Amino acid sequence: MKITVNLGKNSYPVHIAGGLLAKSGEYISRIFQGQKIMLISDDNVFPLFGQKVLDSLRDYECHTLVLPHGEPTKNFQSLPTIYKALLDAKLTRSDLVIALGGGVIGDLAGFAAASYLRGIRLVQIPTSLLAQVDSSVGGKVAVDLPQGKNLVGAFFQPKMVLIDPDVLDTLPEHFIKDGMGEVIKYGCIKDADLFEKLCSHNSFDSLKPELPGIITRCVDIKRRVVEADQFDTGERMLLNFGHTLAHTIEQYYNYERESHGEAVGIGMYQISRIAEKKGLTLPGCADKIRRALEIYGLPVSCGLTSEVLLEAIALDKKNLNGHLNIVLLKEIGESYVYPTDISFFVENGR
Repeated sequence: MKITVNLGKNSYPVHIAGGLLAKSGEYISRIFQGQKIMLISDDNVFPLFGQKVLDSLRDYECHTLVLPHGEPTKNFQSLPTIYKALLDAKLTRSDLVIALGGGVIGDLAGFAAASYLRGIRLVQIPTSLLAQVDSSVGGKVAVDLPQGKNLVGAFFQPKMVLIDPDVLDTLPEHFIKDGMGEVIKYGCIKDADLFEKLCSHNSFDSLKPELPGIITRCVDIKRRVVEADQFDTGERMLLNFGHTLAHTIEQYYNYERESHGEAVGIGMYQISRIAEKKGLTLPGCADKIRRALEIYGLPVSCGLTSEVLLEAIALDKKNLNGHLNIVLLKEIGESYVYPTDISFFVENGR
């Protein structure tokens, strides 16, 4: 399956197929005629898939950088390590960076590629469900600061995204839940039929045979949204459903408790619960979201007080001059941006 993200001169293909990892060199040769490649990965992913990708890239001069896994790596202090590796390998603007890993590696390597020499070619090879359905497509790259998530970043489109659903067989359950939070989000904001399909199963194992189609559906939704709003000033904001609370939860627990997808699930349910009370969302939506989250083993609350949440939300990058644009549902499958301020969350004590 090939999906093209049409962004004029920044257009690129997203290829989705089992067994793609071993053929990555063949696909990369279609968009890259340079000589040097830096493969950036982490110490979980590289031992599993690194050599398979490198074997497919034998026609190129390849260098590797393997970083510690986990969200703490996605910080500003990791960048000098990456820049040094790129400089030591003498990569120029005619060369290529490959991000092989989940969302952390995709964001971090992507931001390094965007800023090194004012921009060097990038290919995303996402190996987690969350990265495959969401973060690898759309060109958002970033690092975290102590004050919050993704506070330093850029819009930098890859030259290609290669998605191999077979790699998900190696994922621990925790990372499956992480990705399912974003899959459910896509159903909530844009695709009621997808949401119903997810709810028609009773577990991830039951859903698994349909996973390539589910991934394709999510990527296609992301494609349409990004094409309509490349720089996140309008419709693309809908992709942030559940994220205002999610980033707050992640930061409070230093990215060590709830995963991003789990936090998004909590955020989607809690914000819909509040919106229903205010008459802004059709009654029953929050319960439907809760049911979907429970099917895939995702939490619906986190135990934080409203005071802690409000303090952290005040620092969120989406909080501009005291104003917040939050994403709500009219109903499942139809979302909208609602201008408000942090007082919207006062009722949320969980």
